[in-house]
Amino acid sequence: MLGLPVDGVSLDEAATWILDEIRQPRVGAQTARLVVTLNPEIAILARSDDRLATALRRAELSVADGVGITWAARRKGLELPQRVPGVDLVTEVLKRGGSDLSVYLLGAKPGVAEAAARVVTERYGTRVVGVHHGYFDKDKGASAISAMVRASRADLLLAGLGEGQELFLHENASAVGAKVMIGVGGTLDVLAGAIKRMPGWTSRLGVEWLFRVLLDPRRWKRLPRLWRFTWLVLRRTPS
Repeated sequence: MLGLPVDGVSLDEAATWILDEIRQPRVGAQTARLVVTLNPEIAILARSDDRLATALRRAELSVADGVGITWAARRKGLELPQRVPGVDLVTEVLKRGGSDLSVYLLGAKPGVAEAAARVVTERYGTRVVGVHHGYFDKDKGASAISAMVRASRADLLLAGLGEGQELFLHENASAVGAKVMIGVGGTLDVLAGAIKRMPGWTSRLGVEWLFRVLLDPRRWKRLPRLWRFTWLVLRRTPS
């Protein structure tokens, strides 16, 4: 989509791929596999950030998180198996991984990762081996954060670091020591209960993003990116 790869996988197939990668034995200096949950906003940000675009293109798995991605695929005559929302993918991996899965939660406001850790431990039996908030300098603090993740020996790194989270993960893939890392946006907030998901019908109709934007004024600044994505797709895929 707009020069970025999207893998035609279902939720089940994506979760299976992640768990298969995690179950592989550790070999020497581990370079983590990057999973991208692609949405229109990320695609637009990458158009003005070459480093981010490179990170997205080199991801080992890129799933269609946003309804705009599945719509754009149909405009190109491609039918993706289904939309794979990041929060659903993470939930499926945690549920199926259970106590065999060791996870590091990185991101969100102070206290959110801790709250999310309690929830996933109680609900799925996940072994949360470390947490850290996302309020750190992603350039100056990268080495220290990566060292903490590596020391935890986490199999899976879930990072909700906002804009540019995929770039941070890509540039530190060989330093974090995890087997798989996923940029999860606001998923930690959802797991912690700090943000509630929209009603199920909004997701089924593909308007969950619209309701979330309309109900949260802080998200209104994202609308121009969504409009630009729509315009670019329409311009490139005439009906």
